[in-house]
Amino acid sequence: MSKPHYHAVIWIDHREARVFHFNSTDVERLVLHPDHPTKHIHHKANSVGSGHASPDHDYLQAVAESVADAGAVLVTGPANAKTEFVDHIRLHEPALAKIIAGIETVDHPSDPQLVAYARVYLKAADRMQP
Repeated sequence: MSKPHYHAVIWIDHREARVFHFNSTDVERLVLHPDHPTKHIHHKANSVGSGHASPDHDYLQAVAESVADAGAVLVTGPANAKTEFVDHIRLHEPALAKIIAGIETVDHPSDPQLVAYARVYLKAADRMQP
């Protein structure tokens, strides 16, 4: 990236993370993938284990590092990967946890829809700061 933008939005699931750094007129996009993407694991009756794959910490760390220079970050996604990501940040990058402006469930928006949503969301969050 040439010059860091203050705001960032992440859309994350277990197969990819789309990261956008933006301001009111410019957007830079980065897509990250885990080294070993997980597949859906279905829990079967009378089996051992929860049926859930454990989080890929290298993947989550790479996503965290991609927004380390942002001033405010909105974390989005369709399922629990976003909360696993935020939990990872709180545990491994506590200073970075302070820039998370929100965590929102969104399905599969297009890139322009996601950035437009984040611009409105983070602009409102900026106004709410003391």
